[in-house]
Amino acid sequence: MTSRRDSLKTLGLATGIGLLTPSSLFACTTNSRKDKLGVALVGLGYYSTDLLAPALQITKHCYLAGIVTGTPSKAETWKTKYNIPEKNIYNYENFDTIADNPDIDVVYVVLPPSMHREYVVRAAKAKKQVWCEKPMAVTVEECQAMIDACKSNGVGLSIGYRCQHEPNTQAFQKIVKEGLLGKVLGVDCAAGYREGRTDHWKQKREMGGGVIYDMGVYSIQGARLGANMEPVALNSAKVWTERPEIYKDGLGEIVEAELEFPGGVIGKIKTSFAENINFLTIQCEKGMIEMSPFQGYAGNKGKSPLGEINFPYDVPWQQANQMDQDSLAIMSGNPYLVPGEEGLRDIRIVEAILESAEKGNRVMI
Repeated sequence: MTSRRDSLKTLGLATGIGLLTPSSLFACTTNSRKDKLGVALVGLGYYSTDLLAPALQITKHCYLAGIVTGTPSKAETWKTKYNIPEKNIYNYENFDTIADNPDIDVVYVVLPPSMHREYVVRAAKAKKQVWCEKPMAVTVEECQAMIDACKSNGVGLSIGYRCQHEPNTQAFQKIVKEGLLGKVLGVDCAAGYREGRTDHWKQKREMGGGVIYDMGVYSIQGARLGANMEPVALNSAKVWTERPEIYKDGLGEIVEAELEFPGGVIGKIKTSFAENINFLTIQCEKGMIEMSPFQGYAGNKGKSPLGEINFPYDVPWQQANQMDQDSLAIMSGNPYLVPGEEGLRDIRIVEAILESAEKGNRVMI
């Protein structure tokens, strides 16, 4: 454990609230007197049940204060398990009355992507701080509407990119940003797993399904963070399925694409619901940074010519760390590390990938 931590110190890694670097969106400070913020989870699927709720039992700056669900049996189970007051339990019809509940400071939207816009906007109108799971939404237009709604109502909007909060990701970013291995020459990133479900929202286009919105956002994030640049063009893209009986009418099970960054730097990405893939390689002038896994729940790790990158932790530390850092941003009035604009950037690239795959040509971003 000591050697692992020392390897990170060698890289000059900084963690905690100091990582909340300037961004264009500042969090509201109306709850600055509270020691811990009350969080209401909207949607009680796998991610809320198995990761966010357990994480909220170990967070230091926020806690599980309420839930929003359309399933009465789930509401009863959660009420008993987490001792949630009846007045803090909502359904999708009475959700807007959450505006009158001082126990709820933050609404965390954990629904299928097609529902994100509606509930982010409703939460913003209720004057609650808003966290939204990735992918932010299905279209750039929806993302912008979410950003605008939060700004016009004076609340912050953060997207649930847990990896941007975690120390191993920050370690490779530091190497790249400070040019410790020289300029980036190219990046290669892949994110995927074998999806066994056949009737989930991930297989339904109208709900924001398809791999490019789910695991694809990870590979896009990896390429962008690894290059430390924004792509200027989508050179090529291919979308296909190996199980057309599940991923119907052209819905992508597997996607490959080539991003072009300034200076001609190429980023190759792959994402899949057909295989387990999880790596990021960053080729620099003075050597290669290799992260594998680069987006795992149980911990990301890697290596470079400068040493090992491996700050260890257990599930669900990533989720707890993300929510604690976002809570500190709210209470201190600092900007979010991952504001809504960051989610919009990825969806703009998603749209370019889908356009390039459909038309078979290069798309400017």
